[in-house]
Amino acid sequence: MQGNNVLMVYNKDKDKLLMCERLKNPYKGLSNLVGGKIENGETGIEAAYRELLEETNISKEDIKLHHLMDFTYYLQDCYVEVYVGRLKREVSVSGDENILYWSDLDNNFFDMSSYAGEGNIGHMIEQVNYVKDHLL
Repeated sequence: MQGNNVLMVYNKDKDKLLMCERLKNPYKGLSNLVGGKIENGETGIEAAYRELLEETNISKEDIKLHHLMDFTYYLQDCYVEVYVGRLKREVSVSGDENILYWSDLDNNFFDMSSYAGEGNIGHMIEQVNYVKDHLL
């Protein structure tokens, strides 16, 4: 079963979420969270920090990630691990895989014409909101 991860990165003030505009399919042109594949021999958290550095230039020293939830897609033979964290300081993000930007949190993340993931991003943000004060 192929493992993937999704990374929810909040800024230091917890009022913005790091998003990307997808430059390729799936979801080309839509906004999404950053993330990637879990390689063979990697733990989920190792892959999360590796992908974060590769895609955003945010290092393990800049943020503490917490394992929030998983999605398992049995018929597609894959699963997604969701990690969330808040930056310890302001960080200049950069990456060439997608267009990175900081999103306000008052958007409709369930809008599938703007956001990837069939509403999953909205669901994940709602779950973070339940634990935000003591987790981030």
